[in-house]
Amino acid sequence: MRDVLSKKDYLLYQKILLPIDNQNLLNILNKADISFNELGSFSKEELEANIREPYSLPEYMQKFINAFKENEPIYPSLSWENQLLSLFYDEVLQDKNEFIRNWYELDYNVKNILTGVLCKKHKMSLETQIIGNNDVAKTIKTSQSSDLGLTGIVDYIEDIINIAQNSNAIEREKAIDVFKWNYLNEMIFFEYFTIDRILTFVIKTNMIERWLKIDTQYGNELFGML
Repeated sequence: MRDVLSKKDYLLYQKILLPIDNQNLLNILNKADISFNELGSFSKEELEANIREPYSLPEYMQKFINAFKENEPIYPSLSWENQLLSLFYDEVLQDKNEFIRNWYELDYNVKNILTGVLCKKHKMSLETQIIGNNDVAKTIKTSQSSDLGLTGIVDYIEDIINIAQNSNAIEREKAIDVFKWNYLNEMIFFEYFTIDRILTFVIKTNMIERWLKIDTQYGNELFGML
């Protein structure tokens, strides 16, 4: 991609890969026996070098590494994984690029809505599971209603709540990815030969790659939808 995209567009491409980098970073810090995902923007060697001395990672990653190494939680009520996610969303939701902001706002809100529904269902603490502090997150934490107080605030709240009711975790994940896939199609409906269309393609191919490892048949079905 570096050879075919402008410097500006390549930076946007890297931001789409950050969720993979986040998981790779967390696995390395936790010394988890999990294969390194080569689809990220940073190599294993780069991440390990930055853990020793942060120098070339996004600011939120450097902040997280320092906190992790010092064992000084930034958000004490959250797991280390959710602390990293909170820092990540805080940064990307302020991005100057509209596509990056809109895509990650959807991803962030959907994640919190699903978590909110499941926490209420299993009587788990929202304070330790909801990430970030945007208006949606704050409303979920304080609402006692079945719609998490988001009717009229989030257009797709009913869709996500209906998906969350499915007790089969795999089927639930499939439905969420279909929802995201369709949302992406709407985002680029009037886009032709733009970086937004390329970024959408990258997001979709990453979805396919993940599903091919979980459910080959479904991964191939998604591939057929490209």
